[in-house]
Amino acid sequence: MSSPQTKQKGTKKPKPHRCQQCKKEFRWSSDLTKHQRIHTGEKPFSCDQCGKKFTLSGHLKRHQRIHTGEKQHSCDQCGQSFALSGHLKRHQRIHTGEKPYSCEDCGKTFAHSSTLHKHRLIHTGEKSFSCNECGQSFSRSGSLKVHQRIHTGEKPYSCEDCGKSFNQSSSYNIHRNIHTKDKIYSCQHCGKVFSSYSSYRAHERIHTGVKPHQCPHCDKRFCTSSNLSQHERVHTGHKPYCCIKCMKSYTTSFNLKKHKCV
Repeated sequence: MSSPQTKQKGTKKPKPHRCQQCKKEFRWSSDLTKHQRIHTGEKPFSCDQCGKKFTLSGHLKRHQRIHTGEKQHSCDQCGQSFALSGHLKRHQRIHTGEKPYSCEDCGKTFAHSSTLHKHRLIHTGEKSFSCNECGQSFSRSGSLKVHQRIHTGEKPYSCEDCGKSFNQSSSYNIHRNIHTKDKIYSCQHCGKVFSSYSSYRAHERIHTGVKPHQCPHCDKRFCTSSNLSQHERVHTGHKPYCCIKCMKSYTTSFNLKKHKCV
């Protein structure tokens, strides 16, 4: 009786095509050619709408959905559609509450890496955006843009009910409550209601004692970024609120309002 034949284990398929730059191996020469574009920077696939170039045809195809409006990735919770699967994944965190990005300094978590990066500036104190009118520096380009409206007088947010204009969207949203009386966020501690989530979250810190905004000049901490900005003027001496009659300047709008020009 012959002994049963032993089944041979499958052998790995050879990868004869090797990259001379990083020694990575590939089964097919076409895969090696695609890979080598990482080293050469070659981008042979160009969008005929905007001219943007890509290393792979698949990347170009995904990009072109921006122009065609094709959105094949749909959220099963709310039905909102997206051109890219990555955008859908980020959107779904609204429903799941997932916050995979954590600040290693304070432990606060975020749904998006970009939001974490902006938050980290609170701890580092980095302010790389400077106003060319008064020299005041900011950690975000958006904060600088808002600040510059003090100098230009620009007020891009206009109330459609009364025509009053504002230089910040937050001020506009607060004003809109006069007309809408729409307050949907209720504080679980005292019952006070708010029309915006950001205002509700800032108010909650009164009860919790959380002060996430630290002054880069001293150890003082604040509940809101606006309170921190106002406090920092103690150190910088910046006085952005100026009387148009006598040109006397103040650190806060409240002090300017109290000022009576003779």
